[in-house]
Amino acid sequence: MKHFPAFAFCTLLAASALPGCVASKKYDDLKARQAATEQAKTESEQQYRKAVAELKKSSDEVAQLRLETRRLVDDSTETGRSLRRTRQLNAQLTDSYDKLLKNSDRAMADKSADYNKVAKDLARREAELGELDTNLRKSRADIDKLTADLTAREARLAELQKALAEKDRAVDALKASVSNALRGFQGTDLQVKMKDGKVYVSLSEQLLFKSGSTKVDPKGQEALKQLATVLQQQPDVNVVVEGHTDNVPFSRPAGAMQDNWDLSVLRATEIARLLTTGGVAPERVTASGRSQYVPVAANDSPQNKALNRRTEIILTPKLNELLKILDSNSTAGGK
Repeated sequence: MKHFPAFAFCTLLAASALPGCVASKKYDDLKARQAATEQAKTESEQQYRKAVAELKKSSDEVAQLRLETRRLVDDSTETGRSLRRTRQLNAQLTDSYDKLLKNSDRAMADKSADYNKVAKDLARREAELGELDTNLRKSRADIDKLTADLTAREARLAELQKALAEKDRAVDALKASVSNALRGFQGTDLQVKMKDGKVYVSLSEQLLFKSGSTKVDPKGQEALKQLATVLQQQPDVNVVVEGHTDNVPFSRPAGAMQDNWDLSVLRATEIARLLTTGGVAPERVTASGRSQYVPVAANDSPQNKALNRRTEIILTPKLNELLKILDSNSTAGGK
């Protein structure tokens, strides 16, 4: 394109050498060609600039693509490493999972066995608990029954204690009455004492009888009359008359008396007769002979033998109420 002016100059020189009309036509052609060439040149330059711009753009895009490619390569490399690590981890996890699964199967089997054992133990314990609950209810019922029985027994015991206290008061009062009635006779020949909840009136042979006799002396009859007066006022008192002797046997048995048994019984009977004559109801009186077999002293001296020759009148308050309570206790205890 830079050599075009020389070419145009030569062309002009040639044209000046041609004839006039030919030269003019050629000139116009040349001029037209020149204009076309200029136009083509301009278009070529525009296309060149456009191509250069596109080339630059393409070069920039290529550079960017290269950068992107390098980044992608780097990312791909990192991704590959990550993928390999991930695959490795996945393999490890899979292996661990398989192991865990196997261990889990064994653990599940063990747990199942443990569960079955626990279930059996639980069932057994529930059965035992049910049995214990039944026993507990039965025990509670028994306790309630025992409590009711205990309450009833305590009530009867309180009633018994009250009856015993009343009996003791009655015995004390009886002893006081008898002691006051026989005050003029008391001494070695007559004693009033209390033993085992009873009042004992002990009369010596000297007060009541002559030796070997069954007839009561007047002084003894007076004492028995005084006692009968007291007993008339004590209708709830039972009377037991016991005759006692020493151990000296009869030297000459005679009539109804063959030995000390007979003597003790006949003396007791005589005293019982005198008491009933004095006003004591016969059904309240019992006569018995104990002979020589219940001594109060050893039969080893005249004094001790005299002590053993005695008659004891045992006064016992009737215990009807007390016996009723005891009977109710016995009946309740046998249920």
